[in-house]
Amino acid sequence: MTETVSQTLLDQALIEEATKKSGLVWVRGASGPARALWHVWHDGAVCLVGAAEDAGRERVGAEQPLAGLGLADGGTATVTVRSKDKGGRLVAWPAAVRELAPDSEEWRATVEELKGKRLNAPDSDTLVARWARECRVLRLVPAGEAVQRPGRMPDGPHAEPPLASPALTRRPVPAALPKLLRRGRKG
Repeated sequence: MTETVSQTLLDQALIEEATKKSGLVWVRGASGPARALWHVWHDGAVCLVGAAEDAGRERVGAEQPLAGLGLADGGTATVTVRSKDKGGRLVAWPAAVRELAPDSEEWRATVEELKGKRLNAPDSDTLVARWARECRVLRLVPAGEAVQRPGRMPDGPHAEPPLASPALTRRPVPAALPKLLRRGRKG
């Protein structure tokens, strides 16, 4: 019993410290692949702000997309955090998803934390009003012990094929490119 309690406390400490230090977490909801999302650690949970899903469009607004992840209020997700110094996977943990109601006391406190970490906002003066109108604010609360941590990592790779994108399409090198590159080395 004591061993289980101490492991749970160690997991909680690892989850909190690793997540606080990481600028991104990978979140896998009920559907779709895991996606890297910026966040803040606030009041014992990962807090996210993202574009609300619209039936006709994948992304609405200027925030990170949450569409396709299946992050529904009352649902679950898996959060993976990388090591700040080595960059490798450090801990993965289950989370309970809570969507905060706009303008509630908890929403305002969370948004103040998120606002301080939002870089390059196109409208910093009206950011909070835009988030209330167009975005979802989510809390991912740890719900159980870490499923992956040092000493409990899977053997196989977690590599997944990249999502389809025109940016991944390979095209032949233009015939003139080698000549242009050689010309640039003169002098």
